[in-house]
Amino acid sequence: MLPNTGKLAGCTLFITGASRGIGKAIALKAAKDGANIVIAAKTAEPHRTLPGTIYSAAKEIEAAGGKALPCVVNVREEQQIINAVEKAVETFGGIDILVNNASAISLTGTLETETKKVNLMMDVNVRGTYLTSKTCLPYLRKSRNPHILNLSPPMNLNPMWFKNHCAYTISKYGMSMCVLGMAEEFRGEVAVNALWPKTAIHTAAMDMLGGAGIEKQCRKTDILADAAYCILTKPKTFTGNFIIDEVLLREEGVKDFDVYAIAPGHPLMPDFFLDAEIDTTAMKQERYGASQASKEEKKLSGSPQEGAAGAKVHTESAPAKPLSPVAETFRVIQGVMSEEYVRTTQGIFQFELSGDEGGTWYIDLKTKGGSAGFGKPPATADVVMSMSSADFVKMFTGKLKPTLAFMSGKLRIKGNMTLAIKLEKMLTQLNSKL
Repeated sequence: MLPNTGKLAGCTLFITGASRGIGKAIALKAAKDGANIVIAAKTAEPHRTLPGTIYSAAKEIEAAGGKALPCVVNVREEQQIINAVEKAVETFGGIDILVNNASAISLTGTLETETKKVNLMMDVNVRGTYLTSKTCLPYLRKSRNPHILNLSPPMNLNPMWFKNHCAYTISKYGMSMCVLGMAEEFRGEVAVNALWPKTAIHTAAMDMLGGAGIEKQCRKTDILADAAYCILTKPKTFTGNFIIDEVLLREEGVKDFDVYAIAPGHPLMPDFFLDAEIDTTAMKQERYGASQASKEEKKLSGSPQEGAAGAKVHTESAPAKPLSPVAETFRVIQGVMSEEYVRTTQGIFQFELSGDEGGTWYIDLKTKGGSAGFGKPPATADVVMSMSSADFVKMFTGKLKPTLAFMSGKLRIKGNMTLAIKLEKMLTQLNSKL
């Protein structure tokens, strides 16, 4: 963990989306220095499923040593931003730091993304970031060491980061373009930087996207809080940077990253927009308990095996030819079908597989008794998943996490994302049998 230095004592931070998650973690880190925190977020009343309000966050901030000003702010509403900024200046005498953390997400393709979802992401991520920055800038320019920090990624133009969730990518890159433009526009006056995690971060949003068990593949929000603290205590000449949390902290001398892990030693899921890390993490995941599954796949795919007296034989020439990997996977799935799975899932999944054994397969967890096999499902699918047959087998044998497959472009999902998450939960239970 990065120690506090006291450099933010008396500084005023305006943080959007600070009632929970990453925004609150950054606020608490600064509060330990004795900073003033403006909690600019929507949640004034307890949410049905999400933890925390602006008032509960304020209590935590004050307990940590800071001063808090909770303000109800929906960054889609310009007047609410203006009112909160004016109240912050009236209360604390100015604004030294703006953290644009508020963000909306929908990991859906172009045809599956409703217009209201597109509007939400563009309004919160791009327009909200732009307007909050614009409103704060006159006061930031009066500060001795002003900073704007956007929680947004480096702009990676690899098409794989667009094809599965084009609208979301555009909206996040819009935040990054604000960094690119404003850093140059206000160079010498206000530092403007972007911060992005190397791995997935465990938040309420991640629980909703990844389902139960996803937290083991994540780091705590503390790593982003430490990285943000490091950036915000640098001079304003440090500007125009797209920073990855772990890279920066290593440069600052941090060596123990297990302290940031939810489950130390467990493989970590790379975050979106970072090409280089995907294959590395996939390899790590294969090293964790997947070696036996790999051996079984090689047996099924017709690789040479040792026969009597050490002779090499091919499984396809053996008298009792085993089922192909995909067919064997569906055979096992059919064998473990239960009314409990059907009752708790209530969904029909269609798989469009490419490569060897390509074609249409299905799992019906809606019709009484359930079924699985080759061909179209007995009723219209709720979720259609497209991927290679090799990746399908890896996914169902625990070698490839569905969330990682989706994030890396190996899996394309159309339809009900909630049901897709339910399938991942079921896979966790099935892996021991596949």
